[in-house]
Amino acid sequence: MTVRAPELIPVAAPWITAREGDLCREAALTAWGPDHYRFNREFEQSFARYLGVTHAVSLPHATAALHLGLAALGVGPGDEVIVPAVTWIASVAPVTYVGAAPVLVDIDPVTWCIDPAAVEAAITPRTRAIIGVDLYGSMCDWPALRAIADRHGLGLIEDAAEALGSSLNGRRAGAFGDVAAFSFHGSKTLATGEGGMVTTDRDDLLARIQALRDHGRPPGDRFFLNTEIAFKYKMSAVQAALGLAQMERIDAMIARKRQIFAWYRDRLGHRRDIRINAEPPGVENSFWMVSVVPDAGCPLDKFALMAALRERNIDSRPFFSLLSEIPAFDSRPEAARFLPPVPRGRLAATKGINLPSGYNMDEEKADLVSRALIEVLDAAAPA
Repeated sequence: MTVRAPELIPVAAPWITAREGDLCREAALTAWGPDHYRFNREFEQSFARYLGVTHAVSLPHATAALHLGLAALGVGPGDEVIVPAVTWIASVAPVTYVGAAPVLVDIDPVTWCIDPAAVEAAITPRTRAIIGVDLYGSMCDWPALRAIADRHGLGLIEDAAEALGSSLNGRRAGAFGDVAAFSFHGSKTLATGEGGMVTTDRDDLLARIQALRDHGRPPGDRFFLNTEIAFKYKMSAVQAALGLAQMERIDAMIARKRQIFAWYRDRLGHRRDIRINAEPPGVENSFWMVSVVPDAGCPLDKFALMAALRERNIDSRPFFSLLSEIPAFDSRPEAARFLPPVPRGRLAATKGINLPSGYNMDEEKADLVSRALIEVLDAAAPA
């Protein structure tokens, strides 16, 4: 008998309560005039305390955080920035915004994060920065990346958009780079609809980010005497109020994400024909998305696997593709010059999917999705 959900199980869903509605209403009614930034300021302070960092600045999205981080570090035309070859394009696109060139390197096939050895091998005299992505809640080898960055005098940027609540050796994601970026898209662990945050411990980068995100106005300027042409990257008070309400129960939200993963792990972790999210020693993964990568013997690619689950009323998402193999990079063959002929990240990029991981999940739904996935894989397995 085919396993099929009685109604569509979405791949993601936020956790919104009456508290969010109350604070958003208060912000809409009161966050004007002299009090216009109160909710943003409280959200930023709460976020920085949670991460254990000095500064947090609310923004419209994580892409803005990466753009501002690169610009604040002085990355520009003629420079190169080393990035993982398997990630969402938003992690890499801001490199081009500042006129620099992205350099794609391979990922670790277990953690799905950028490989420090590949980073070291790709450094040239033009290299100015490294962007590591904490993919799907996993954690990069930040001590190794920091050592490389310091040895070569490079900026280090942490794309923690998908890793709020993850930690490495007791230190939370977003506390490792010179700057770090977070996303509050509606699918993320903490959701404000759209929205993001940039964090840093460096006062000089904070001042630069604050000026760049407000059309080149120095912080505190009341005379509109812009000192440069820059950007407009601010979060609304209503979004900040939504995020502030979610921060009040952030520990419970992370615990829920970990519980959802535990349900899947109990049902899928024994399978030798798939790999699920890693949690190496010293890492606590917040498991933004539960991801599965079938082994090389599976005849289904990620799109066929998604289609089979969709026939069973189960939504899913594809694992991010190798950037070097998507149309957006057709005109940038030089970006892939350090990739091996068969990147270690190709298996995940071609066969991996994300299973339903939203806050609407319960054990019964996780069990149904797991049984459906096993049914699909077993049916496709070579005789």
